[in-house]
Amino acid sequence: MEVNAMLVQQLADLARLEFSEQEKKEIQGDLQRMITFVEKLNELDTTHVKPLLHLTADRNVLREDTVVPSITREEGLKNAPAANEQYFKVPKVIKK
Repeated sequence: MEVNAMLVQQLADLARLEFSEQEKKEIQGDLQRMITFVEKLNELDTTHVKPLLHLTADRNVLREDTVVPSITREEGLKNAPAANEQYFKVPKVIKK
């Protein structure tokens, strides 16, 4: 596949990006190298290669989900600039 200036401009338009002419030339070269690399990979025989779902055999090690003591509502609201008995008061941000 050939990467030309029109393709670079089309991609820039889709991404809503603006590039100088120098940047477009650099991007064109980078894209061409990437596509050449992928085309080279397509030459490999992967007939007996199983699909890879994860790059490593590592798994997430998660901690136990346990309830721990926390601060009380009163402690949480104590230093609030504006609050009532139960909630923080914040400025209205939604307009009608």
